[in-house]
Amino acid sequence: MPGIGLMKRRLEKESDAIALAVSGVVKKYNIEPTQPKTLETKYHTDAGDWYVALGWDKMRVVIKMDSVLAQITEIKEIPWSDV
Repeated sequence: MPGIGLMKRRLEKESDAIALAVSGVVKKYNIEPTQPKTLETKYHTDAGDWYVALGWDKMRVVIKMDSVLAQITEIKEIPWSDV
């Protein structure tokens, strides 16, 4: 089995990662697909993971995704502050 560097990534582009992240929060939080806005994206080269921060209303989440398997591995809610 090839190492992660030799495997074909399914989430090759930032737009692919954002689409999967939005899809995941739409299902989990039962919101409209137009509600979440992209706050930030990061790709971890060594681990092969995408991180996408989304926000809507008073909710903020960070979605961690495996780029090879093209699946969400974690959704972490970030506390909102009115400050």
